[in-house]
Amino acid sequence: MTHHFRARLLNRERLVGTIVTLPAPEVGELLAGLGFDWLFVDAEHSPLGMREAQVLLQAAGPDCPCLVRVPAGDEVWIKKALDIGAEGVIVPQVHTAEQARRVVRFCRYPPEGARGVGVARAHGYGTRFQEYLESANEQIAVVIQAESAEAVDQIQSIVEVPGIDAVLIGPYDLSSSLGKAGQLDDPTVQRAIAAVTETCQTAGIPLGAFGLNAPAVRPFLERGFTLIAVGIDTLFLSAAANEALSGVTEIEGTTGRG
Repeated sequence: MTHHFRARLLNRERLVGTIVTLPAPEVGELLAGLGFDWLFVDAEHSPLGMREAQVLLQAAGPDCPCLVRVPAGDEVWIKKALDIGAEGVIVPQVHTAEQARRVVRFCRYPPEGARGVGVARAHGYGTRFQEYLESANEQIAVVIQAESAEAVDQIQSIVEVPGIDAVLIGPYDLSSSLGKAGQLDDPTVQRAIAAVTETCQTAGIPLGAFGLNAPAVRPFLERGFTLIAVGIDTLFLSAAANEALSGVTEIEGTTGRG
């Protein structure tokens, strides 16, 4: 690891990434080459397994850090994501301080945690084994998601857990948990987001958020959020394809399907 992503995150630099869900190395390579600060490799809401995630990390190359969102905060998923060479993990559905403590423990080698020791891509397949073991606890980023009514209620105790590097708000799951699915502008949802924001900022914890496009993430940037994921590979593809198709079908005498 050479980009010191965690240090930049803790320093509250603005880090703009995008979500990758397609198991195609060309996608990771293309998006990394555009200049995103990081890639959000989503193994929760996509068919990606750890093998496909590793291929995406390899395609992104050494200059574009990748965080892997694991399917759950289980030890085995966290261990696999870090062993394939992720700069950190994003752990969904963290509702309590105890869950947050478990996540941190699984991300850190002893004596700071209980991460299992293996030999994998992160360790240079053994060629950088000792170097990685000595630096991983300092360089691996631990990001948890606050995306439920319970997490909002427990956010003060969650942010007090040592080793949590950032809290990423999941606005869509949060709205659903509050009975306002997809209604991100609803006052109840906005109050919950404000509560998490205020607590994290008071505690000095960097904040992250996802939005479908630039206008969607602008309010978070204005509130001081610094870990930003904007857009998804599949939506980029469909939007560009739809624009091209619409442009052609507007030409007199053509149709969308022959």
